[in-house]
Amino acid sequence: MWMDTVDGDLTTRPPLGGDIDVDVAIVGAGYTGLWTAYYLRRADPSLRIAILEREFAGFGASGRNGGWCSALFAASHAKIAKSSGRAGAIAMQRAMYDTVDEVGRVIEAERIDAQFEKAGTITFATSPGQLGRVQAEVEEARSWGFGEEDIRWLGPEEAEQLMRVPGSLGAAYTPHCAALNPARLARGLAATVESLGVTLYEGTAAITIEPRKVTTERGIVRAPLIVRATEGYTAQLDGMRRQLVPLYSLMVATEPLPASVWDEIGWSRRYTMADGRHLLIYAQRTADNRIALGGRGAPYHFGSRIEPEFERRPDVFAELKGVVHALWPATRDFAFTHEWGGPLGVPRDWYSSVGFDRATGIAYAGGYVGDGVSTTNLAGRTLTDLLLERGSDLLRLPWVGHRSSQWEPEPLRWIGINLATRVYESADRAERIKGEPVDGRVDFLNRLIGLKNI
Repeated sequence: MWMDTVDGDLTTRPPLGGDIDVDVAIVGAGYTGLWTAYYLRRADPSLRIAILEREFAGFGASGRNGGWCSALFAASHAKIAKSSGRAGAIAMQRAMYDTVDEVGRVIEAERIDAQFEKAGTITFATSPGQLGRVQAEVEEARSWGFGEEDIRWLGPEEAEQLMRVPGSLGAAYTPHCAALNPARLARGLAATVESLGVTLYEGTAAITIEPRKVTTERGIVRAPLIVRATEGYTAQLDGMRRQLVPLYSLMVATEPLPASVWDEIGWSRRYTMADGRHLLIYAQRTADNRIALGGRGAPYHFGSRIEPEFERRPDVFAELKGVVHALWPATRDFAFTHEWGGPLGVPRDWYSSVGFDRATGIAYAGGYVGDGVSTTNLAGRTLTDLLLERGSDLLRLPWVGHRSSQWEPEPLRWIGINLATRVYESADRAERIKGEPVDGRVDFLNRLIGLKNI
């Protein structure tokens, strides 16, 4: 759906034509690679930068996601504080708040028509179980010193003034999120970095990343500095199958809805929306007045496989459409026009990271667990400071230099991830039927295998 709105065609740029030497080689033309190229060229216009992309800019999660430019970070405050202290966890969250505004600033400065609107996120509670979990999120934020200006609880009547959802028991609201069109942002960034002098080679698949050398199917790129920005597709690189798990997330979108429906729903601004269920959902009102909603539930595929057919799961699409109708009954008479999906990158400890090994010249960023629209921008700025050896407050953030352990070999990761998905799904179903919280089974599973909700 997002790509359908992009101006111009999606004809791929010319591929690499043979061996080349550059100052910086970036593997991957998603947000991480594009933001890194952008800030590097802004910092030093003399740098020769080449981006290598197997498909085309924005092909992966960067062009397919839910369009939440949020302040969400994959690791919890408690997990960050365990290794970096309370101050580190708070600094990480504050950096994410600032990043939402930085994305908006660049979009405006570079005149990228990404349909950016910062209205915030509403997280509804529609059952007693959800009520406890959503209120706990607000209380948890308070315990870390984040006030009403960052997140607050809305009672049922106050929540209804923002959006009407059947059975709402209230909602959490944070202003730190913008809705945008992710494909327009990705394509706009690609055009912007090209205008700054960055060379983008599409249709050029990287095979291996080694110290100061990227081997592709079309030639070798030598560079003293290399950035791995491959996120959900990292497992396809030689020797990296257990680095990040490619976990699929799927989406559906309605046709443009008339004003009468929006009036009935009460969804007047482009708030992003979620609720407190275990198996994550996420939605936004698009600039052309559709509801675009996505969620988890698709299986993890043995051996970290990635195939086009995995993006199409009729059972998951049907479930997502049912969620739309349940949350907003006024949509029942309107068609769904788009169904799509794709893989995102998940590290073993659910902790995004960015870093640089000066000995090998290889930098990395990723493991965003679906929260990459904003986090990639922070990664691009941080990588720029690391590569150019510029001291900055960004380099003191806890995620810099973090290394996640590898995932277990098969069949253990296949069993664990799919078991977790089914447990979350069954817990949500039991809550709908019984109307009571069933967090015990989820808490036990999370402690057993070290996963957070997916």
